Amino acid sequence: MYTALRLQRKLKPELGRGDVEIVVVTPDPYMTYQPFLPEAAAGSISPRHVVVPLRRDLDGCTIVIGEARTIDHAKRTVTVATLATEEEGAGATEFTYDELVLAPGSISRALPVPGLADFGIGFKTVEEAIGLRNHVIEQMDIASSTRDPAIRDAALTFVVVGGGYAGVEALAELEDMARYTSRYYHNLKPEDLKWILVEAADHILPEVGEELGRYAVRELRARNIDVRLETRLDSCEDRVAVLSDGSRFPTRTVVWTAGVKPAPILAATDLPLNERGRLTCTAQLSVAGVEHAWSAGDAAAVPDITSDEPGAECAPNAQHAVRQTKVLAENIVASLRGEPLQEYAHKYVGSVASLGLHKGVAHVYGRKLKGYPAWLMHRVYHLSRVPTFNRKARVLAEWTLAGLFKREIVSLGSLEHPRAQFELAAGGRRNGRGDGNGAKKKEKDTGPQDGSDSGSSRGS
Repeated sequence: MYTALRLQRKLKPELGRGDVEIVVVTPDPYMTYQPFLPEAAAGSISPRHVVVPLRRDLDGCTIVIGEARTIDHAKRTVTVATLATEEEGAGATEFTYDELVLAPGSISRALPVPGLADFGIGFKTVEEAIGLRNHVIEQMDIASSTRDPAIRDAALTFVVVGGGYAGVEALAELEDMARYTSRYYHNLKPEDLKWILVEAADHILPEVGEELGRYAVRELRARNIDVRLETRLDSCEDRVAVLSDGSRFPTRTVVWTAGVKPAPILAATDLPLNERGRLTCTAQLSVAGVEHAWSAGDAAAVPDITSDEPGAECAPNAQHAVRQTKVLAENIVASLRGEPLQEYAHKYVGSVASLGLHKGVAHVYGRKLKGYPAWLMHRVYHLSRVPTFNRKARVLAEWTLAGLFKREIVSLGSLEHPRAQFELAAGGRRNGRGDGNGAKKKEKDTGPQDGSDSGSSRGS
């Protein structure tokens, strides 16, 4: 999205004359600003303001909603399955191109943990973030209304796997939200909720450094969050989280944020990949050894020319991705005009992470910040990076209103199945929420569904 946005600005005369066409192929009609997912899950930001509508902001581009299935760069063709493909019954559509920008990002790296595919919840998309919010509040509803202590304990136990940005920020924001929400339940107290963070390494938030990582652990533990370092999730079958240290926790919530892997489309191309499945790129963001092919972001293995270590690559994170797209768009324009290309070199500025409302850690320009100043820095930084003035204004307005009024504590799980009530009215039957993920499911003849079709399937 950033690349296309810059290309339509730089190539405005050519677009006006019809000399250039920019086609954007994407599964969704929007771009998700992922650093805001934790705040969307906590209700601090509306889900609509975490995403940027492509058709409005890329008005100089042709938007094709669909999934690229195969890419034959030797022939300059890509096959795309659009929303109309199944309706037409004519198979995938083939597009031709002159220049290819392949930037599909990454997906959750789901390890072969027993039960994970059935009961795990990812945290890569806005749908998963909102589904997780609905799920957490629904578990509190279950705990409040049941008389079975085992069901109550399982409903109030939340396990988050992964101590990076996604895992820590998601856990911190959701714990903040759940603790606030508990005041509106007559038989729930904040100490009844059990939050567990599982991390295989001996520290969390490696991006902000060990000192701030240790501070973050102390801060989380002070909020009665059980942080398990050097620990792995061995199984979550039958809704029991079994950890490598021998602990067993009956739970209805396992959030998986333990790493990412390149999008599957990369394997369906004839472009060179490295041992991790990422596109082998040059410092100019072109695909190595291939003409007219470019990449950036999580899908690209870009050499870090600022590092003293031989063979070092840029980390697959949003900070690099956003900056790479500027150089990428400039180089595409330069190549079309026969001008020299520039190399991507990024000087490390720092990292910021939120630990919930008014709490955070930051390592910026060599200075280490904790607590409220770090949280404020986190918000200022991401407000400056979210694309378009429209989104900046809307997010700032929501933050301002959130400071003046109370949190929203509503679960809208029924949004995931909007026809459920009409089906019941039309003669169907009401069924329980067997998956425990805030969704009303219709039983098949073979019996009730389990959690394998939960809202997390896209991310895992």
